[in-house]
Amino acid sequence: MTRRRTRWRLGAGLAAAALAIGGCSGSSLDPDDPAAAGGPIHIGLMWPQSGVYKTVGDDFARGWQLYLDTHGGKLGGREIRTTVVDEADGKQSARTGIKKLIEQDRVRVVVGTISSDAVQAIHPVITEKKVPYIATGGRPTTLTDVSHTWHTSWQNRDAGNAIADYLRTTVKGPVYAIGPDYQGGWDQVSGFVGPFVAGGGKLANPDGKPTYTPFPNTDNFLPYINAIAATDAQAVFCFFGGTNAVNFVKQYDQSGSKLPLYAAGFTTEGAVLAAQGPAADGIYSSLNYAPDLDNAANRAFASAFQQKHNAIPDLYNVTAYDAALLLDRAIADAGPNPTSESINAAISRLGAIDSPRGQWRFGTEHSPIQPWYLRQVRPDGRGRANVVVQTLTTLGR
Repeated sequence: MTRRRTRWRLGAGLAAAALAIGGCSGSSLDPDDPAAAGGPIHIGLMWPQSGVYKTVGDDFARGWQLYLDTHGGKLGGREIRTTVVDEADGKQSARTGIKKLIEQDRVRVVVGTISSDAVQAIHPVITEKKVPYIATGGRPTTLTDVSHTWHTSWQNRDAGNAIADYLRTTVKGPVYAIGPDYQGGWDQVSGFVGPFVAGGGKLANPDGKPTYTPFPNTDNFLPYINAIAATDAQAVFCFFGGTNAVNFVKQYDQSGSKLPLYAAGFTTEGAVLAAQGPAADGIYSSLNYAPDLDNAANRAFASAFQQKHNAIPDLYNVTAYDAALLLDRAIADAGPNPTSESINAAISRLGAIDSPRGQWRFGTEHSPIQPWYLRQVRPDGRGRANVVVQTLTTLGR
């Protein structure tokens, strides 16, 4: 009798410990978890709601909501509940936001961000807590453990990498490279410079190194543009985003420079293109989406987007739309009581994703293997747009 009682007490103690551990990890055994009882799945969204990238945050929100609106407001057949925090401009906002989402709101999944700074701030937390992070914007080259990080977007080096050989073989002479002085800027510009120089291209920058402008507070780019004019550059490659992109492109046009301007596509993407107006006409860029791509998914997506917003869709709409799309599939595959870990495992099993940008799939680094396009800003029947000129390459691993 004593031995049986002892064994029973030991078993009960182990069961209680298991329940306690489950409660800490967001397990379906947690009695305070609504998802465990078939309730809504809580998802944290981190979009820029202020600062230099606010317009991108607005675009993310539109793409995410469009998927929900066209799929009954559910993901994987489950009701969802969302909490939005502001990414703003820096790492501190992202640190504050992710702490709230994980510790206070106890979200199952985190979706969002545009800047590499935000990714760097979020990454250690989601990796430690084992919460899947579906990133919709820039992917820095500094990440190591990506077990719970999944980018629906791009790796920062890819846009420059995609256009490097095109410029090397098209431009007859040196190219000047310029971008903002932060992780995303370094990655974007070096993604171009590395393969461009390795293939025999020459930089027009006086020291043979890219020029970086203070981020995010550079408003006057004319001194930099005048410095470009003083070199033997035959073209310019740049990366800027948000209000920096608007100011750089407008001031470049106002300077009267005749040097052709090539860019990572974010420089003319989304709301910044409307703000740039005719100053952007003729700019060539490389990106993994264009609104005139001819595939079934894009025709349906672009039509629904234009009907709802009376606007041409952009890549930021697409990456957030695709984040909802992959969660729709993953949550459906994650079992009757989806946990952070079961959703993460389901994401790892996803195959090809039929996206408006064309079919893509995750590579071993948990970012898309996808085609990249050369585009040019031109007026078309719906307004000013980035129109596909040709496919440049397929990147991702």
